[in-house]
Amino acid sequence: MTFTYTEFIQGLGLYFWPFVRIGAMLSIIPLFGMRGVPARVRILLSLLIAIVIAPMIPLPPPVDPFSWTGLGFMVQQILIGLAMGVILMVVFQAFVIAGQLIAMAMGLAFAMMVDPATGVQTPVVSQYFTILVTLLFLALDGHMMVIYILAGSFELLPVGANLLTVESLRLVYEFGRFMFSGGVLVALPAVTALLLINISFGVITRAAPALNIFAVGFPVTLLAGLVMLLFITPMVLPHLQELLNRAIDTIELLRLNPL
Repeated sequence: MTFTYTEFIQGLGLYFWPFVRIGAMLSIIPLFGMRGVPARVRILLSLLIAIVIAPMIPLPPPVDPFSWTGLGFMVQQILIGLAMGVILMVVFQAFVIAGQLIAMAMGLAFAMMVDPATGVQTPVVSQYFTILVTLLFLALDGHMMVIYILAGSFELLPVGANLLTVESLRLVYEFGRFMFSGGVLVALPAVTALLLINISFGVITRAAPALNIFAVGFPVTLLAGLVMLLFITPMVLPHLQELLNRAIDTIELLRLNPL
């Protein structure tokens, strides 16, 4: 049995183009894209996923990866992978913003820790939400959902279909608003309760000026914030499921506005 050069290039692209898209997505999404995960592990994982899903995707066009057309295809796959990764990253960042809002309201804004996912300083409340959401993501088989999205993306966005469009970019950055609205919805009960407590202390200060409000207010606000975290924790799972569903719908909408 002999293979022509065109068949060889097409067979090579069947594994190479998925590897590029998967590698770009895994480099940015939470859990897989954490700084604690070595680049070698992400590369090997991308290669293994590409080998598994390659027989299930349509054959790509026979394009030489070392040609100018192949370079365009590579840029296309990187952009598609990064777009899907950003959409999933927004889901996790919504809870980071919720933690920042609660930390500022309860007086823990200066209690900072290094976020292992991004390498930047975030409040400890944000770290609490990050750990909780990551565990829930794994409990919901989110890592399997990522592989499912990757495999399905080659049906929705086949290799070489179209290049970058303005509509597809708009879908990605418009989804970013859920990072703020979702974070506010998660933090709203705690922020509202803490705001009422601060207003109450303001009234008490006017009524009793000799009271040292800083000595009394900070412990009460801190304790109230911790109590509100107990009430908010059961609400994290429904918000996570809703944001994940919105993320999946947005990725599917990219089919109508392909990259």
